[in-house]
Amino acid sequence: MEFLEPNLAKYIEQHTDDEPKLLQKLNRETQLKVLMPRMISGHFQGRVLSMLMKMIRPSSILEIGTYTGYSALCMAEGLTENGKLTTIDINVELEELVRKYFNESEYASKLYYLLGDAKNIIPTLNDKYDVVFIDADKENYAMYYDLIFDNINTGGYIISDNVLWSGKVVAENIKIDKDTKALLDFNDKVQADTRVENVLFPIRDGLLIARKL
Repeated sequence: MEFLEPNLAKYIEQHTDDEPKLLQKLNRETQLKVLMPRMISGHFQGRVLSMLMKMIRPSSILEIGTYTGYSALCMAEGLTENGKLTTIDINVELEELVRKYFNESEYASKLYYLLGDAKNIIPTLNDKYDVVFIDADKENYAMYYDLIFDNINTGGYIISDNVLWSGKVVAENIKIDKDTKALLDFNDKVQADTRVENVLFPIRDGLLIARKL
């Protein structure tokens, strides 16, 4: 996931705002107690998501893939006064941890946590969204993109995480696994979609941002 030389990455973090204390605590607990803690957005990407939301000022955010709730809490920092963030995850084992940190957050009243399969939940949602953050199972990124597209406001954003997949999207002489193939196809799909304008940022494991025209 980390593409920068370690000293340069450290310098970047030193010149980025610190994690809020609640997020520091969540980060530590995730690292200590949760399987595959590298999945957490972490300090730098978390501050990027926070800054993007403060620039966009969304009134409605949908997150597909909650994990331990770190990215949701970061994005909630940029919600409008009466804004709402809905986040979906299938992992019931993390529910207690997620709800604990959501309830401790100053944004608790703006956070809506849905447990279940996103492909079944998304068609039941009637809200319109200013931002959708996709960070779930990689082989279904394209499906989530299609399912939610009509619910995104004109000028709204779809932000997709992990689209560089630790560099595997350009790796040569290796067997392409199903997740890498899915991300290659997804990145090409967004690039070819005339309904959006898009840019791929080399932030941590890659953030692909598409703006609906």
